[in-house]
Amino acid sequence: MLTSQASRVETPKDPAWWVLYTRHQHEKTVAESLSVHGFEVFLPLYESTRRWKDRTKILSLPLFPCYVFVRGGYSRMLEVVTTPGVNMILHRGERVATIPEAELDAIRRTVEGHLSVEPHPFLKCGERVRVIRGSLEGVEGVLIRKKGSFRLVLSVEMLAQSAAVEIDVMDVEPVRQESSVVTLPGHSAGVGRRVGT
Repeated sequence: MLTSQASRVETPKDPAWWVLYTRHQHEKTVAESLSVHGFEVFLPLYESTRRWKDRTKILSLPLFPCYVFVRGGYSRMLEVVTTPGVNMILHRGERVATIPEAELDAIRRTVEGHLSVEPHPFLKCGERVRVIRGSLEGVEGVLIRKKGSFRLVLSVEMLAQSAAVEIDVMDVEPVRQESSVVTLPGHSAGVGRRVGT
């Protein structure tokens, strides 16, 4: 069970970000509950316009459905996995899987800005660029073109999840890469399954 697994696994020594896999449409409930109990939680949201015959509504939806990010608090993992709506903590082998600070910082700066952001299919290939000016200066991602405009795709590699934000092509520069070899990761996001070792 999740509770015994959480007590056995190795945990990072530093207060890194780790990931919860939640029940469908329980992300906000889980994030709010953990925040109330003193956990540092990050749930990136985006606005989506939904239209019905009689009305239009702007909804605030999770950028990465079924995922909530938590920092530190490893000694309280039992409390986390018993929170209503939490399915599991993601692991790499016997270790709690952590997310690089730079990846989440890029996502945070994007959703907290005034730019249009939306979920995007995960990308690993394409030209990698760095933003050189504006609120996202220093953020790196993959540049794509969509319907005549340019977007910067930001990825959380461990989850094989991405988000895209509109960008002015004049605000980015190519990032020199050490190698041209590209490895396409597998996607493992089922309930009860671990992220690959």
